[in-house]
Amino acid sequence: MIDIWSSDIARLAAGIVGSTAIALAAYRLRSLSGSGAVSAAVMGTGYVALGGPLWFGALLAFFLSSSLWSKWKRRHSAKQAAEAKYAKSGRRDAAQVWANGGLGLLLCAGHAIWPAAAWVYAFVGVMAAVNADTWATEIGALSRRAPRALLSGRRVAPGTSGGVTPLGSFAALAGAAFIGAAAALLHAAPPAPAGVTPGALLAAAACAGTAGAFADSLLGATVQVMYRCRICGSETERAEHCGSSDAVQRIRGFARMTNDAVNFASSALAGLLALIIGCAFF
Repeated sequence: MIDIWSSDIARLAAGIVGSTAIALAAYRLRSLSGSGAVSAAVMGTGYVALGGPLWFGALLAFFLSSSLWSKWKRRHSAKQAAEAKYAKSGRRDAAQVWANGGLGLLLCAGHAIWPAAAWVYAFVGVMAAVNADTWATEIGALSRRAPRALLSGRRVAPGTSGGVTPLGSFAALAGAAFIGAAAALLHAAPPAPAGVTPGALLAAAACAGTAGAFADSLLGATVQVMYRCRICGSETERAEHCGSSDAVQRIRGFARMTNDAVNFASSALAGLLALIIGCAFF
């Protein structure tokens, strides 16, 4: 009993120290805002204490890879033009951190209470979807081809919700497979989840994560809130433009379906799909 208790305390301490150090480094590098750093430290501690290497490693793979893409491409003029339409860009705040990793933490807690392979498959699907969407956004914005609307197929301006490009679609697949590969490499590290195999994790993540990224685009083209600025005429996801919230007019979508809400919904769908793939085929 004492050994188990000591092990749990050690994992909690390691989670606090490691997650706080990473969050502070991300804050100093301007990848996270103050609220985002606090949320990331709390979330990372939960992943380490409740799940272990596979769970925390997948979260870290998402955060580090997406942050590196964002930093590397931030100075690109094409990406800057596209980011002008995004609801948020640059430093991730608390809402973005929880929208991307909160559902995964719930699945991690579920597995800690009632271990089952289904939790693991759903988790890799969720994390693969948020990573696929981030890679598609960061890399797809650099496409030399104008994106096409997912529903109509018409050319749209870069940064338009629901617009897709071949480059962005390939980036989504690569981002999803990256999470699957990370999970596959870490699945044997103790405490190893039972009932899953490396190949199953990779397949479920790649398929469900890519589907989740396209679901994000579909929701972005249909139900996500979009505004038009009365001053400059730009269409934007932001509820404030040209320095004023009074300058924007909602032109489609639902007010509560912000970019963070769409990310959460699409990752939940991907988690469900990964669970089905894992349980049905593996």
